[in-house]
Amino acid sequence: MSEKKKVLMICLGNICRSPIAEAVFDDYIKKNGLSDKWEVESAALIGYHTGKSPDNRAITTLKEKGISDYSHAARPITKEDFKKFDWIFGMDEDNIDELKRKSPKDGTAKIELLGKYDPEGDIIIRDPYYDSGREGFVKAFEQCKRSVAAFLKENK
Repeated sequence: MSEKKKVLMICLGNICRSPIAEAVFDDYIKKNGLSDKWEVESAALIGYHTGKSPDNRAITTLKEKGISDYSHAARPITKEDFKKFDWIFGMDEDNIDELKRKSPKDGTAKIELLGKYDPEGDIIIRDPYYDSGREGFVKAFEQCKRSVAAFLKENK
């Protein structure tokens, strides 16, 4: 059997968008019998929230959308991640710029915007952290769901 393809979801703090993207990706591969082919994790560009669980609004949104078995502790990205993972997905252009800056010369991961795969063309997954409600989290979930499905269909 061939080695699993590995995906790393990235956002600034690893408590909002990237955990949602990780949970959506994991849920999709489980429901579609792809767990033997794919692996997913998430991490942060900064270590400010290291060890913390995802934002309660993210967890509530995941549960509301049928993903109730997700748990995660935030961690910062490492230089090794650029070699360990096949794809590293950022949520916005600032994430991509920072990922390219942090990537070591021998990094092999393909760095892309997750939203690049959104069939509705909603490329940037805006950070909902400072929102007062959950609307931004729900929107991020929907964007991730569309983008993950399209990515996995394209990369069978």
